Amino acid sequence: MTLDKIYQAAFTLKDVARETDLIRAPHLNPDSEIYLKAENLQVTGSFKVRGAYNKISRLSEEEKKRGVIACSAGNHAQGVALAAAKSGIRALICIPDGAPISKVEATRSYGAEVRLVPGVYDDAYREACRLRKETGMVFIHPFDDEDVIAGQGTIGLEILRQLPDAEAVFVPVGGGGLVSGVAYAVKALRPECKVYGVQAAGAPGMARSLKDKKIETLDSVSTFADGIAVKCPGKRTYDLCSRYVDGIVTVTDDEIATAILALIEQHKMIAEGAGAASVAAAMFNKADIRGKKTVCLVSGGNIDVTILSRVISRGLIKEGRQGRLTVELTDRPGELKEVSAIIAGLGGNVVSVRHDRSGEESDITACTLSIGVETRNRTHLNRIRSAIEEKGYRILNA
Repeated sequence: MTLDKIYQAAFTLKDVARETDLIRAPHLNPDSEIYLKAENLQVTGSFKVRGAYNKISRLSEEEKKRGVIACSAGNHAQGVALAAAKSGIRALICIPDGAPISKVEATRSYGAEVRLVPGVYDDAYREACRLRKETGMVFIHPFDDEDVIAGQGTIGLEILRQLPDAEAVFVPVGGGGLVSGVAYAVKALRPECKVYGVQAAGAPGMARSLKDKKIETLDSVSTFADGIAVKCPGKRTYDLCSRYVDGIVTVTDDEIATAILALIEQHKMIAEGAGAASVAAAMFNKADIRGKKTVCLVSGGNIDVTILSRVISRGLIKEGRQGRLTVELTDRPGELKEVSAIIAGLGGNVVSVRHDRSGEESDITACTLSIGVETRNRTHLNRIRSAIEEKGYRILNA
């Protein structure tokens, strides 16, 4: 890898990929000066088009005639499909069958042939390798390729052009192609700027590999952030990360959901799980960024709308803005009214009620009331809980 290759990639991409905005986000973490690099607003809805197009543009005419094959959880698939369409060549994409339908259909819309493979990304990778041998098509690796990494590295050039005195950058990490390119570019031009990779806690392949100082393959991955659900990092990306990345941090799915919700509410911005991982790292102080100009790379926005509502609910629960209180009552008239009055008096909103007389461990005259409430934050929810208990009621759930 050289800086010249990244500058060459930037020239190649100038008429294909847009220079995405760097947006100030003053409320995500009041202790830091946060900026969002909005690659979720990139062509195809993710950064992946940069690396895919840079790679395909460098194929020989003979290679282009054979067509290209790729494997992806969805975003690389769309990048390859678009790049192949612009180059007038055939594309076959292997996608895990659990990938969001929206990503699968978007890939097909660019004219690529899609092969759904049972399992996760690594299973799709094995199938793509098998088909490459069978068909002779050219394999476009989603992350462990020099030209792909150089294409992703163009984001690092843009960040420093837009914020020359950046002090920290959070980058989502699956296989490591994005963070490798960004870290190389940033460290070459501004070595004092910290670059942190961010992985889902349920898919910490790169984090574990760097900790153990050798490439590790996870037995399984578990996260709704499908774009970074990778069992094993690449050889090139592992080497580049070990030299240029200052650390890999992890975030939970609940923290990612909270970040997605914050982006929607505060910036009217839709991010997928992988894209919001960097924002979650900044919001929950996964690295020391106090007082620093910090860039969160929002890598993609291709979230399946069918799970968006569930993600928002998880984010509301994580922030304490939705809760459920199970209250033990004496089964007599007026008890529900009394509890509801306590909640309303403190500004809470009752959204659901379930009254249950059954329960072998309760007193024979007792019942339980399960109340769904909307509150301002966790402090507000705890204040309501305390007020109910002060009136002599027993709350059964922790």
